[in-house]
Amino acid sequence: METTTALGEFLRTRRAQLRPEDAGLTPYPGRRRVPGLRREELALLAGVSATYYTRLEQGHSANASDGVLDALARALRLTGDERAHLYDLARPARPGRAPQHRPAKARPATRQLIDAMPQVPAAVLDRGNDVLAWNALGHALLAGHLDPTAPDRPADRPNLTRLLFLDPHTRELHARWEEDARTAVAALRLAVGRYPEDRRLAQLVGQLTIQSPEFAAIWARHPVRDCAVGSKSFRHPLVGPLELQFESLPLSDGTTHRLLLYSAAPDSPSAAALALLTGTLGTGTLGTGTLGTGTFETGTLGAATLGTERAAEIPVGRE
Repeated sequence: METTTALGEFLRTRRAQLRPEDAGLTPYPGRRRVPGLRREELALLAGVSATYYTRLEQGHSANASDGVLDALARALRLTGDERAHLYDLARPARPGRAPQHRPAKARPATRQLIDAMPQVPAAVLDRGNDVLAWNALGHALLAGHLDPTAPDRPADRPNLTRLLFLDPHTRELHARWEEDARTAVAALRLAVGRYPEDRRLAQLVGQLTIQSPEFAAIWARHPVRDCAVGSKSFRHPLVGPLELQFESLPLSDGTTHRLLLYSAAPDSPSAAALALLTGTLGTGTLGTGTLGTGTFETGTLGAATLGTERAAEIPVGRE
């Protein structure tokens, strides 16, 4: 990724979001050719010369001081995540020898941890959202149509962001797809700014930009957000609607891996549906198909299959 180009793009998108009136400025007379603040107006707000700001936006000034960056962040009304992103783009790591890429692996102890939580959907992700490992319930929730052993093979390893934009099953799974898509792109933007030398991130962005017009449109708006906690709505093909909370926890093992965990509110319909999904994992039988083969039919779970009377109480299938 060319961080100087990314810095200029980021600054331009944020300038475009502010009107002079919003910043307490009297607009320059005459027709405005660009939306939002002009370079001269932002330079005035930040207390720097228009020439210096122009050079910064064009990538010709690589030594911006903390004071200048802080002033720009205030003038542009950046969020905490956007402010950190501005620093990442303005001060990229010194280029050195490109590190040799070795496929990431989840530590055995981490795998043991998520397997010890059979009632919690869990997955281990790398910085680009590749799935390095998942427990049985995490696989059943997020990608039951995929081979459960796929994370063990780097060539076949699922990527949650790629699946969100390019896999029809995953798109159907996300009830608030547009919102989840914006969130995923915002998190990817933050990762790209933080790790500009990561070729795999650049390749992921390139692939999605070419193959998904929706991704390209969101990417062009340069959203930035650290999505460590939140909620997601799922339309699971086997147990129906699920409203789940998620947390993405960094692992303190010297890697940039994260632990993704989902949970449902106690005694809620989503908790009952999640328990229903958990109950299917012992036999691997889901209606007329098998978990992980993509051959199951919606709405075929029953008490005989699950060995529980609660199955009959929970509506199955899409709304």
